[in-house]
Amino acid sequence: MKETAYNQINPLIRLKETELLTNAQYEQLLNAKNSNELKELLKNTVYGTYMTTDFAENFEYIYSKEKGKLYEWLYDLAPEPEVIMIYTSRATFHNLKVLTKAELTGKNLDDLFIDDGRYSIETLKSAIRTRVSTELPEVLMNAILEVLDYFQESSTLQAIDIIYDRNFLTFQKQLAETLNDKDILTEVVAFIDLTNISTMARGIVQGRHENFLSTVLSSSGSISKEQFLDFTEQPLTSFTDFVLNTTYGRLIQSIVSTDTKELDLVAFEKVKDDYLTSLFDKAKIMAFGPLPLVAFLNAKEVEWKNLRLILVSKRSNFPVEVVRERMRMIDGL
Repeated sequence: MKETAYNQINPLIRLKETELLTNAQYEQLLNAKNSNELKELLKNTVYGTYMTTDFAENFEYIYSKEKGKLYEWLYDLAPEPEVIMIYTSRATFHNLKVLTKAELTGKNLDDLFIDDGRYSIETLKSAIRTRVSTELPEVLMNAILEVLDYFQESSTLQAIDIIYDRNFLTFQKQLAETLNDKDILTEVVAFIDLTNISTMARGIVQGRHENFLSTVLSSSGSISKEQFLDFTEQPLTSFTDFVLNTTYGRLIQSIVSTDTKELDLVAFEKVKDDYLTSLFDKAKIMAFGPLPLVAFLNAKEVEWKNLRLILVSKRSNFPVEVVRERMRMIDGL
């Protein structure tokens, strides 16, 4: 699709960017004495309508509602739904996990549903229960069928997460290739690579076998699955050395322990998110094409993660400096 197709939506995205929380606002939130003070500060933001007396306890509900409302608005405006789906599919696959587990165990997990702006809870429940759907794309139905077929042979609930996670990464790559935008494809491939690095490192620490790792790792990144599997049953130090010699080596240098020579897996998640945000820097000066829209969606994801972190810190009385160190970068736009 021509870049000019985004001429109408991009000015609206620039307006939406003005609603994002600023560094100054984050500093105020970080220094709030408690949840009540946090609530007062958020009253003058896009989250103001949700600032009820019990907002702290209902943050996940607020997050879901705000996210669904934003996604629905964008779906109405975006010339290519695949652009929005790169981010909404994260919620969609979360919902598939939750609702599949609910169907197979007989539990009610509706409260864990996150609005993705596209597929209702009834649509997903029906697809899982009947194994057919006229609304879901083939790739989502194939993922559902793979999970259900696997569960007939093995009743391991963990397999539900594993299969859906792998299908999610494949779906991300397919969406990026459909859009045929090199910047979006670069970000998606990096997201898959870094997810694979994290998955493999955790698998090594947990002593996972090759069959398990082969199932959970995605083949859609720039680093082949076979290269990862070579480090099965090897120490984390060996895998860390391997990653240091990939295109992501410079990225992880600062979070490799000088004592153990191992990758810090807790710090890795922040480094990963900050790196992906940095890939959207060029969106600041772009007036055409889909990148400004994807960059804004990334910024909202980062904002929600930071708000959740700050809220948890107020409940648990974490030191401000500790929370600040864990916050994701917000100057990508």
